Amino acid sequence: MNNKLRLAIDMDEVLADTIGKFIAIYNEKHNTDFTIDKLQPGKEFHELLPAYIRYTLREYINEPGFFRDIPVMQGALEVMPKLAEKYDVYIVSAAMEFKNSLADKLEWLNEHFPYISWTNIIFCGHKIVNVDIMIDDRVKNFVNFDGRKLLFTSPHNMAYDEYERVNTWEEVAAALL
Repeated sequence: MNNKLRLAIDMDEVLADTIGKFIAIYNEKHNTDFTIDKLQPGKEFHELLPAYIRYTLREYINEPGFFRDIPVMQGALEVMPKLAEKYDVYIVSAAMEFKNSLADKLEWLNEHFPYISWTNIIFCGHKIVNVDIMIDDRVKNFVNFDGRKLLFTSPHNMAYDEYERVNTWEEVAAALL
């Protein structure tokens, strides 16, 4: 019998630096000058795009391979193996909206976190999971969740202060290890 606490960890903007990829794409293809420091707190990335290119975000997200080469969040590669020793770790990603993301995300996880079994990867729509702790950047995923909530900082969630916040993977380690 496994007595470890169950820990759900989101992918985009927690394990994977999706905003970093958006910044790189728009700076390269549209000659913008985005940096993470220039993003407006409380705003979604698409809200910051000029109106004439806003539609392109969904086009890029729906391209095969978009989710395959997203950079790993700084510190995640070092902290994740320690979490996997202490907790029963589940990767929980709302991947159903973008059909090409399923294979991309699975390949990405297998490359960067090969010790996470396929049995502990949950691709879903709504994150209705029975775990003890959840790390996510979207507060909507905490609404019907009764366990410990760790809000991973991203520009879009800076206005929320009602959840335990972790800004970096080093802070995740301090909170959970």
